[in-house]
Amino acid sequence: MNKKIKRIITIVIPLLLAVFFGWYTFSRLPVSDIIPYFQNADYNWIILGLFCGLLSHLSRAYRWKYMLEPMGYTLRFPNSLMAVFITYLANYGIPRSGEVLRAAVLTNYENIPFEKGFGTIVSERLADFVVLLGIIAITLFLQFDFIYNILKESFQPIKLIIGAIVVLGLFAILYIYIKRSNSKIALKIKRFLKGLIEGVLSIFKMKYKWAFIFHTLFIWGMYVLMFYITTFAIDELDNISIGAVLIAFIAASFTIATTNGGIFVYPLAVGAAFSIFGIPETPSIAFGWIIWSAQTLMLILLGSLSFVFLPIYNRINKKSV
Repeated sequence: MNKKIKRIITIVIPLLLAVFFGWYTFSRLPVSDIIPYFQNADYNWIILGLFCGLLSHLSRAYRWKYMLEPMGYTLRFPNSLMAVFITYLANYGIPRSGEVLRAAVLTNYENIPFEKGFGTIVSERLADFVVLLGIIAITLFLQFDFIYNILKESFQPIKLIIGAIVVLGLFAILYIYIKRSNSKIALKIKRFLKGLIEGVLSIFKMKYKWAFIFHTLFIWGMYVLMFYITTFAIDELDNISIGAVLIAFIAASFTIATTNGGIFVYPLAVGAAFSIFGIPETPSIAFGWIIWSAQTLMLILLGSLSFVFLPIYNRINKKSV
């Protein structure tokens, strides 16, 4: 498969999925059922939630300098911040294309080689992935009995045990195959896992590793807090448990990472997660639309302004030097 076909697939498939989920969403819940929730929502909580989201983006932009300083580069914060907003905006069009643009900003305005800038972004994503795994682990710990009872009601214990043995067996076979095989696929997996481990461990070799770790935890803490605070905007979501919030947050996060900014899929993921806890479908999906719309409008606005002011800022800055 040549690069042109791969590029077309990466653009077309997310768009087709967005169209499908858009049709599926509104076939189950008409727009007329969602609009009243937008009208009656308490926007003070939504604005406060967006403020937490903005803090996370500022922290992400500031954190980037810790990855570049060991290589001898000093990143100007305005360029870093505008690059971050451009990343989010671009990902609404083509998933993960924003990371490429973000590295390109460094090359164009900070004279940092593209491959080095992109390498730091990959390492950042690895750190973010580790934190997300930590959130998943905390969620499983807090909601272990609840999740176990759901599985117990859905599957017989003997089937769960057999399933666990089969899964572990498959992982063992896969591990042995990857370790011993020299096939192209096995070598690619080895390189990926090696890079994953090295990328994560490299964080602890930084000069300011604790500052980097603090910002990483702060970023995700603000993400979760933004999600939780926004639930107060909907009356029907009063007294929602932290377990329900975390499970919905995890589900929503995966939709953003795998689609065009979670368009149409984000509200469905939130609704599906809340339904596990017996929360009605309509307010759940409406909440998903409210928080997704608020985040999207903020990122589109700030991303568009960044596209406009990025060259202006650097032109003025260059003249003043």
